[in-house]
Amino acid sequence: MADFSVRIPTGGVQLEGDLSLPRGASGVIAFAHGSGSSRLSPRNAAVAAYLRQTGRFGTLLFDLLTEREDAVYATRFDIRLLAERLQAATEWLRSRPDVVGLPLGYFGASTGAAAALAAASRRDDVAAVVSRGGRPDLAGDALAGVTAPTLLIVGGDDTEVIELNRRAMAAMPGTVELTIVPGATHLFEEPGTLEEVARLTRGWFERYLG
Repeated sequence: MADFSVRIPTGGVQLEGDLSLPRGASGVIAFAHGSGSSRLSPRNAAVAAYLRQTGRFGTLLFDLLTEREDAVYATRFDIRLLAERLQAATEWLRSRPDVVGLPLGYFGASTGAAAALAAASRRDDVAAVVSRGGRPDLAGDALAGVTAPTLLIVGGDDTEVIELNRRAMAAMPGTVELTIVPGATHLFEEPGTLEEVARLTRGWFERYLG
């Protein structure tokens, strides 16, 4: 396993990130965190660690916003900006010799899921997307351009977000599935629920990045 602390240049700022690549990885997953979070999100970190344990997937966890930008509440919901940051991180990944040629996936949580879908709608090199407790509805018209196979994971007790995900599904032309985790709320804090998210995520990426 090779681990790197990285800086991703975009729009005049440097975004902090952590890149991990197992030897012989067959794909890499870029994570987009939710509002008010960062690359240090314990839930995203747990899913990323689970993916790396397979020995098949590398992971990139990075800050979508600088500390100063994140202090402005409205900026956390600027999906266009967040998607541009994810695209910049993707281009940065693609420039690395140890990543060139590897299939790419996106994992987004909450508002990060909208950013992941918006970014995927503008690229043809995203093999699959997974959304955890996501707000795909915030991607708006970009949903119509998402052709990458997409898995939407929502907690069974997160009733409002379930409905928002169902509406988003209707706007997406590609392969899309909605999986509801019983007994889970928005943050998947209940025992065993985050582990189920990680299992579902691994299965989806193994199917489409394998």
